[in-house]
Amino acid sequence: MAQQRSSKKTKPAVRRKVIRTEAPAVSDPIADMLTRIRNAAMARHVDVNIPVSKIKMEIASILHREGYIRGFQLVDRGKIIRIRLKYDANRRPVINGLKRVSRPGRRVYVGREKLPRVQNGLGVAILTTSQGIMTAREAARAGIGGEVIGYVW
Repeated sequence: MAQQRSSKKTKPAVRRKVIRTEAPAVSDPIADMLTRIRNAAMARHVDVNIPVSKIKMEIASILHREGYIRGFQLVDRGKIIRIRLKYDANRRPVINGLKRVSRPGRRVYVGREKLPRVQNGLGVAILTTSQGIMTAREAARAGIGGEVIGYVW
């Protein structure tokens, strides 16, 4: 005797669109921040939004203190930093370059006697030290070294 098959029909698979409400995970959030600022400056944007973290807030504070950005503020209930970029009278970005130095795959540390100078003193090296995040000039005054986060010129 032949077996009978059931007459139930299967429904076709329903495709559901996934909507992401959060930013995708990034392996190097500081490099992502510097890249977003670099891209926004090249595109002549007024401001740029970056997911918040304590270290990013400190870097933004240094950029503001050194005169590379007009300012920054927390938006979206403290989840995003909005950085207002700065331009000269000819609408050229004040930030000419940003470079990530110490990366997750290759950490770069310097002692107090080997603190880097960027563009022969015209730029800023940002370091993370035992006393917090600061510029190379501030680290030299404090007599400490640390990990080189990046250069800004």
